Amino acid sequence: MKPSELRELTAAELSEKSLELRNGLFSARVKHSTGQLEDTAKLKKLRRDVARVETLLEEKREEMK
Repeated sequence: MKPSELRELTAAELSEKSLELRNGLFSARVKHSTGQLEDTAKLKKLRRDVARVETLLEEKREEMK
């Protein structure tokens, strides 16, 4: 996802997105370990997306203070 798209989301939506991405990352890791994941670049992409969402979520929390 693009950071500009994520910045438009609320804190609650970012939290939900984070859970969704973490579940996707877990599934991808399981598939990778069993040899079923064809696109191994997906792991890197998902890790970075999780980090983006968590960073923006932290920024929003700081703004609320």
